[in-house]
Amino acid sequence: MLVSVLCFAWSVYQLWIASPLPFMLDFAVIGDVPARGIHLAFALLLCFLIFPLTRGRGGGRVPLYDVALALLASGAAFYLFLGWSGLVSRQGVLYVWNGIPVEAILGGVGILLLLDATRRAIGIPLVIVCAVFLVYSIFGQSMPDIVSHKGLSLNRLIGYQWLTGEAVFGIPISVSVSFVFLFVLFGALLDKAGAGQYFLALSFAMVGRFSGGPAKAAILASGMTGMISGSSIANVVTTGTFTIPVMRRIGMPAVKAGAIEVAASTNGQVMPPIMGAAAFIIAEFIGISYFDVVVAAAIPAVLSYVALLYISHLEAQKLGLAGLPRAEIPPLRETFLGGLHHLIPIVILVYLLIVERWSAHSAVFYSILSLMVIIVARRVAASARGAGGEAGGLGEAVRDGFTEIYLGMGAGARNMIGIAVAVAAAGIIVGSVSSTGLNNAMVGVVEAIAGSNVFILLGLTAVLCIVLGMGLPTTANYLVVASLLGGVLVELGSAAGLVLPLIAVHLYVLYYGLLADSTPPVCLAAFAASAISRADPLKTGVQSFLYDIRTAILPLVFLFNTELLLIGVESVWHGTLVVVMSLLAILAFSALTQGWMFVKVRWFEGVLLALACFMLFRPGFFMDRIAPPFEPVGFEAFVAGEFDPEPGRHVRLHVTRETDYGERYKLYRFEVPEDVAAASPAETFGLALEREEDGRHAGVDLAFNGMAERAGLDWGDYVTGVDVEQGDLPPKELIYPVGVAVLALVGLSQYRRRRRHRAGAAPAP
Repeated sequence: MLVSVLCFAWSVYQLWIASPLPFMLDFAVIGDVPARGIHLAFALLLCFLIFPLTRGRGGGRVPLYDVALALLASGAAFYLFLGWSGLVSRQGVLYVWNGIPVEAILGGVGILLLLDATRRAIGIPLVIVCAVFLVYSIFGQSMPDIVSHKGLSLNRLIGYQWLTGEAVFGIPISVSVSFVFLFVLFGALLDKAGAGQYFLALSFAMVGRFSGGPAKAAILASGMTGMISGSSIANVVTTGTFTIPVMRRIGMPAVKAGAIEVAASTNGQVMPPIMGAAAFIIAEFIGISYFDVVVAAAIPAVLSYVALLYISHLEAQKLGLAGLPRAEIPPLRETFLGGLHHLIPIVILVYLLIVERWSAHSAVFYSILSLMVIIVARRVAASARGAGGEAGGLGEAVRDGFTEIYLGMGAGARNMIGIAVAVAAAGIIVGSVSSTGLNNAMVGVVEAIAGSNVFILLGLTAVLCIVLGMGLPTTANYLVVASLLGGVLVELGSAAGLVLPLIAVHLYVLYYGLLADSTPPVCLAAFAASAISRADPLKTGVQSFLYDIRTAILPLVFLFNTELLLIGVESVWHGTLVVVMSLLAILAFSALTQGWMFVKVRWFEGVLLALACFMLFRPGFFMDRIAPPFEPVGFEAFVAGEFDPEPGRHVRLHVTRETDYGERYKLYRFEVPEDVAAASPAETFGLALEREEDGRHAGVDLAFNGMAERAGLDWGDYVTGVDVEQGDLPPKELIYPVGVAVLALVGLSQYRRRRRHRAGAAPAP
């Protein structure tokens, strides 16, 4: 009862600070950082009361030591609310009373108890990662030169990590307070209202009659619930409880039935509008609007789900599975209309976010209010139909509606405990990176490992995301990798001549982080699915990972073809063309990985499918080989100032930089100024070059705030080549018809083979 009341109180608090009432009434207006302190105080209090000290203990009363730890941990977090004005007035100087460092002790206890709460709610891996970063913060002077720093005193470390708005109470938990809690609460209320069952029934009504219909229904249901829940494991246990047994009943093997549910549920974390809470954190991290994040993420997410539907169809064709009997399929029209009220708050949310461009917390706040009204109204309407509108029936219906709201608010708060603790712990990592300058040092570390090869760097980042994701929740995993490598990827990509938008890099990190849920040996979602399907969890994980390969290639595609994120799309027709071609590409890739289209794919057909997929996903790669966008110019003429590029065109300098870890090769891109005319490098780019004895030209002077200095060139860099952007290049879209023709050729070959196979199998007349 105590936990239930606390969960309800937490939800009420979050709704209060999201509402306009504090400002309208000029009462209980809480600042940003104090609000984060109360948020974490609730999370820690509930965590110590719900999660036992050891995994083996459960049930019975909560021990007194857990009650004491709960009060102590929540008190340490609540101090940010009580003592924030003093912390601000003292400008970071921690309070000492009679020689006792009160705030330092309080902060140290808070950090230790946060780590213990993380161990209880999340597991030991995230605790280990946080501990490593804390040790690095203190003993930075003893680290290798490439990542060394002066080191932080214990007092300064505690003050920065716990008693400022930069680390534990920084951006990650700010997003949790402002957005994540409300969306999780919205999903919990929808679930209590029966939206999950509605989506499931609607999915069966839509696709249940088709070949392998239950698998398609599982994918649709997981996609629709994933938009709201943002949790792969929650999706598995919500929809998989119903879909996996039905898939088994029509003949699908247990491993594949569980794997399809896992793949569908995992992708819920990339499906707008919630995206496993990452959409809000991405927007906060890179300083763009939530709307821009959702727009960029929409097409890859839809492509991923469409491809999974196609994979389920191919599996059904290979196994010869039929759909459900008509008697077991709910009528589409009645099903859709019968639960239409579940869609009203979702439509309101999308309208306020996309059309009105409201802030995320305002949009979801009013969507929650509308959902509460609908919950009560539905109970009242049902009572009026069943009880003839009697007063007693009406009162009971209203009470049942409010009970449903109470339970939904409690469930939302329970679902938030692990998320709030995880993002607070991730704040330790973010704080360590910012306070030690590790984000700058990581450039050198990654360059030492990957050299100048951005593809090696991308591979290392993907592996790091998957490995960390085996022990970290998706949101915490994203925070860790993005804070370490997000800016590094952009910088080194630019040095390699690639323009990698920051939103593309962050989505790349998110996509590979979520793959950990279906990657053995941990694959938590696969374990949840195997508990329902009674299949081997590791085999289920391997199969779900094979299904998720189609999701794994999408980040590589939108990094190098940013039109998939609608970046650089100039018109509706342009966007439609990109979507259609990308859809054909992902279907071709799915057929390739499954080894089946109409019949089994032969080796030469597989080669053609791979070629068609590459052409449709990356048309620029082929067009660049036919008509290179940059052509080299004579280096001696460049040094002598005898080249005269057209103003507005881009010039690339090929640069070699000598470091303690070998030579690094970089590309620097400049736009030619309007007033340049056969000028020297010093005049054009602010870079003076001098020929050395070995024939190379080194930079010996950089003009202050010149183009070269702003781009990142340094004294002693060797300029080894120059090329100039070409004009009037053919559009890369000319590659699309060739790719479509190759895909059509494979389809025709497959279709003819299937006809011959069916003709050969037909009985003689």
